[in-house]
Amino acid sequence: MNCSICEKRKAARYCPAKGEKICAVCCGTEREVTISCPPECAYLVAAHRYEDEHQRALPADTPLLDERVPQEILHTHQQLMAALAFQTAKFASHEASTADPDVIATLAALAATYKTLQSGLLYEKIPDVPVQRDLYLALSQFLDEIKRKAAETGQSAALKDVAIFQVIVFLYRMGLLRSNGRPRSRRFIEFLRGQFPQSEELKREAPRIIVP
Repeated sequence: MNCSICEKRKAARYCPAKGEKICAVCCGTEREVTISCPPECAYLVAAHRYEDEHQRALPADTPLLDERVPQEILHTHQQLMAALAFQTAKFASHEASTADPDVIATLAALAATYKTLQSGLLYEKIPDVPVQRDLYLALSQFLDEIKRKAAETGQSAALKDVAIFQVIVFLYRMGLLRSNGRPRSRRFIEFLRGQFPQSEELKREAPRIIVP
C-alpha cells in the first residue's frame, strides 16, 4: 500500500491523525504542517524529544527580544502569569483550531497594546486572524477584569501596566522557545495545559481523526 499523501512511497507508519498509514518521509515533512498531530503520537513525541536536544535559534529581528524583563517577575507576579497561562490554555481547549503560532502572535499583539499604555495612550494591536482575534479579546477582557478588581480593593498600585506588559513578554518568549515554528504545532499549548493537571476545564478531548 502506498502512502495516501505522496501516493509514491510505501506506507509504513500509522498516522493517528489520518487514521491510516503514511510513509516516513511525509510523516516527517507534513507533521504539524498539514497534519494536526495528536500529542500522544509516538512519532511526534520522538520528534519533540529531538527538538528539545537541538534548540532552534531565533532570528535577530524577532519582535520583543530587546525588551527588558526583570528576572524577579516570576516571583513578584507569579499569580498573574499563572492566570494568563490558564486562560490561554482554557481558550485552546475550547477552540481546537488554536495552534502555537496563534498563541504567540496573540501574545505579541497584546504586548504591543500594553506597551502603548505605558505612554498614557491606548492603541490596540488586534490581530486580523479570527482565532487570534478571539484569543486577544478574551485575554484583554480578562486583564481588564483583573485591573478592575485590583482598583476596587486598593491594589492597583501593585498591578501596573508595565508589569502586565513584562508578564506578557515573558510568556511570549516562553512560547517561542517551547514551540518549534511549525504552523500546526501545539507544543506550547500542551506545556501550558500541563501546568494545571487537575483542571477539569483543560481536559483534552478524545483523539480525533483530522484529514489535512
